[in-house]
Amino acid sequence: MIQKGPLNFEAAALALFQYQAEHNSVYRQYIQNLKKDPGQVRELSQIPFLPIEFFKTHTVQSHLFRPEAIFKSSGTTLQQRSQHLVSDTGFYQQHAQHLFEETYGPLAGSVVLALLPSYLEQGDSSLVMMVDYFIKATGQAEPGFYLRNHQELREAVQKAKAEGKKVYLFGVTYALLDVAEEPGAGELSGITIFETGGMKGRRREMVREELHAVLTQAFRVEAIHSEYGMTELLSQAYSTGGGIFQPSRTLRVLVRDVNDPLTVLPGSGSGGVNVIDLANVDSCAFIETKDLGKLYQDGSFEILGRFDNSDVRGCNLLVS
Repeated sequence: MIQKGPLNFEAAALALFQYQAEHNSVYRQYIQNLKKDPGQVRELSQIPFLPIEFFKTHTVQSHLFRPEAIFKSSGTTLQQRSQHLVSDTGFYQQHAQHLFEETYGPLAGSVVLALLPSYLEQGDSSLVMMVDYFIKATGQAEPGFYLRNHQELREAVQKAKAEGKKVYLFGVTYALLDVAEEPGAGELSGITIFETGGMKGRRREMVREELHAVLTQAFRVEAIHSEYGMTELLSQAYSTGGGIFQPSRTLRVLVRDVNDPLTVLPGSGSGGVNVIDLANVDSCAFIETKDLGKLYQDGSFEILGRFDNSDVRGCNLLVS
């Protein structure tokens, strides 16, 4: 269990690295193949980050355990889904609530709604489990999840606003756009809307600025909030607007050279996103993601796009 008091992030990360370098067989083999000596790692930039693809091809565990849940990434039937084995779902839920409340305040007495059709239909979603736990933590009477029944969603928002309750709506990107194009979209004004990413092949991809401009105008809100999380992480980070994420107490981002993935860039800058998640004690806390991002001096970060294999040649143009 991660303590709730002050946390020396770097010391905790280095200690966790030494533990996982010894006990996580997949990570240990990866480090050995790099000919890296764990004993020589003395700062965060020297830690080898495990490519996120390993969660698709291997069982990533720091010790043997029987999982209470196996989170799976979204994807089509033709894609292999990442798997993250979770030993304690109660810890995941409580940890996610704690991180959320550090930014937004207590969930109790508010209303949480969700428009996550693709995640619900595929199942085994960490996001669905998190939001479901948030819904229960509010004590609300309203049902929280909506598939394509947008009129009922708008009615739930109006009812909660009439009762003076704070309303949070988590929505996958394409579903939010569907609602935004409907008459009555402005009825969602005055609530906090989180886009969780993901066109899922349903719509053309949009840059964040364009997407948020469309949503803010349609919903008549000042800003669109965002949640940064993924199947392979147990921690989240939040943006309260402008696409700038604040690192949470257990999650930190570093950026790597797009031409040399083993080189972590010093300080701020743009590059491939490496994530340290101290909550990933049972799997791997050091992940080389497929995201491209920009890191700022204060530790906040921005996600610029994806770093898929087909896009390698264009990455330099994107982050320059």
